[in-house]
Amino acid sequence: MKTVWARTLCRLLMVLMIWSPMHYAQAGMIGTDQVASAASQADRSTVLQFLDRAEVASQMQSMGVDAATVKDRVAAMTDQEVQSLAGKIQSMPAGADDTGLIILILVVAAVVWWVWFRR
Repeated sequence: MKTVWARTLCRLLMVLMIWSPMHYAQAGMIGTDQVASAASQADRSTVLQFLDRAEVASQMQSMGVDAATVKDRVAAMTDQEVQSLAGKIQSMPAGADDTGLIILILVVAAVVWWVWFRR
């Protein structure tokens, strides 16, 4: 019985391999200007996405800065300035503090202690 299932499975796998489409990879040369422009666009989109956040927009409004003016200034920045600013944005902490983690560790420790000494 085991050999019947093994043969059937092997035949099924062979049929599926024959029917599966073959994809061939194509490689080509690209210029450094294409890579640089793609990286520059990614950095600009990072900065613009950061500026679109509600917290950042409210901070800019409290300082008396218009969001459209800021976006125009980002568009006028050089690639090096945008890259530097995007690097600073990406290196910022995610905004969470450790209080929740500490409470979670204390709760888990209390549960483990309760289960351990309940016996």
